This record gives sequence, C-alpha cells and structure tokens, in this order.
Amino acid sequence: MYKRILIPLDGSALAEQALPHAVSQARRFQAELILLRVVEPFAHARGMSLSALKQMRQQAHTWAGEYLESLVADIEEQGVLVQKVTIYGRPHTVIAEFAESEEVDLIVMSTRGQSGLSRWLMGSVADRVVRGAKIPVLLVRAERNRE
Repeated sequence: MYKRILIPLDGSALAEQALPHAVSQARRFQAELILLRVVEPFAHARGMSLSALKQMRQQAHTWAGEYLESLVADIEEQGVLVQKVTIYGRPHTVIAEFAESEEVDLIVMSTRGQSGLSRWLMGSVADRVVRGAKIPVLLVRAERNRE
C-alpha cells in the first residue's frame, strides 16, 4: 500500500516520537523511509555580510545532515531502506510540496498537541501539513514529558 513514507524531523525529541511509528509502517509495507529536515531561512541580520549569512546557511545545512545521519544506522538495522533529505524553506510548505513531487504515499509526523490561543498564535506545522497535503498524514501526539 505504501512505497514511500516521509517523516519530517526538526531535531527535537518531540518530533522523533513519530519515528517508531514511521519505521513500523515502513517495515510493514517494505517501504522506503525518507527522513526530511527542513532548514528555515535566516533573515538577513543587520550588519551581517552576505558571505557570513551564506556561511551560516551552509553550517545549518551541515548540522541538519549530520543529525539525519545519526538516525540512519538504527533504522537500517531494522531492515528499512532510508533516504535523508535536507531542504531550505518554510516547513509546512516544503513538506507538502516535497511529498507531492517525490510521490510519497504517507507522511508520518508528530504533533505537539497545542490548542487554543497558543496554536492560533504560533501556528501548527502539523495542522498546516494536514490541510495542504494531498496524501494521508499520520499524526502522532507527542508527549512533552518524554523530552
């Protein structure tokens, strides 16, 4: 049923709580698991040169890649084919666009369980992905005390 499963990760323990669910689905369907890290764009800081900004972006990309690489071995040991991708952009937009362009069959991600005013003020990447994705999204409610 699923051939390609996407799990967006932001480097937090909360986001990683969806990983066992994504791995389980990938094993069940013998699907490829794609680990996606979206690096948000940096605003041009006052007094910062373009070369310094470029260097910051490159460092963020390197750290994101290293983070994803740190997860790969454990997943591969479970018999799952893994791909890691780092992309610049706004997470909710990039996740949905990537899933569509790469023919992903399922997105698995955690939700922080925000509600009310905090959700309205801060927004919810998971909520925006659910609304914008054209494929199924499996949301895993993350537990804050597990961080």
